[in-house]
Amino acid sequence: MKVAIIGAGAVGQLTASFLAESGVPVTLVARRQEQVIELNAKKLTRINVDGTKTVQRIVATTDLANLPKQDLLVIAVKYGHLQKLYNQLALFSSEMPLLFMQNGLAHFEEALLLPQKNIAFGSVTFGAQLLDYSTVQHRGVGLFKIAIERGEHQAFQQLLQLQRSLFPIELASNAEQMLFAKAVLNSLINPLTAVLQVKNGELVTNQQAFLLLENIYRELTEAFEHTISFSDVIDLCRKTANNTSSMLADRLQGRKSEIETIVGVILNKALANGHNLPTLRTLYHQVLAIEESGERS
Repeated sequence: MKVAIIGAGAVGQLTASFLAESGVPVTLVARRQEQVIELNAKKLTRINVDGTKTVQRIVATTDLANLPKQDLLVIAVKYGHLQKLYNQLALFSSEMPLLFMQNGLAHFEEALLLPQKNIAFGSVTFGAQLLDYSTVQHRGVGLFKIAIERGEHQAFQQLLQLQRSLFPIELASNAEQMLFAKAVLNSLINPLTAVLQVKNGELVTNQQAFLLLENIYRELTEAFEHTISFSDVIDLCRKTANNTSSMLADRLQGRKSEIETIVGVILNKALANGHNLPTLRTLYHQVLAIEESGERS
């Protein structure tokens, strides 16, 4: 099985590292030529949760249009970049299986407009942080869930069989429900860490942050019948205690976050059910205000 991963950020690099370690030939598609040069020269380094280092050889390129034949294409870019990729993805063979690894729900129906026969969606709860162009840190062990929305399981079977204790992969039965559950998790953790500028673990060790976390969870459980347990939320915060959430990382780097595609979608769904989610809505507007202020400075 040959796998190409579009997106050389934290999620893309961590996934590439574990696949390469399992013996899978991996091509990593990056946007910056300088990153490609460094990855090809220095290889891909993973700093494990225990502090040890693992180095894997992968092929890096910026040339998506001229990729050699692959057995699976994994799309691990953020939603904003995904909008620019759809036209290119549509040019790939209809036989090429696609696996989308975006947060939120906004990409779900869009991806299904593509002509490919086999389309799946991924949801990850592992912690990952990009340290430089060719080094990714594994911040916390978590599940990599895959749900096949269209096509045959066989197209993704080899990936599902690559079981590693530090990178467990699990098949989920319903893609939309899986993405919704992850969006709920992200809505609980990401905006709160971004506004407070704290790592995930502080949401359960800081008393006031924990109260806010409880309030948001209460609002979400009142708005939606099927949500995750609060113990799972606490467990995830502890497992990724040292992780900088993607939304906080975006704030620290002065980038626009995925607040609209994650929290915005959840707020709209809740409002359609007659629930305003005041605590989460306040955090949503705080993140937007921070981003707007950054654009002006």
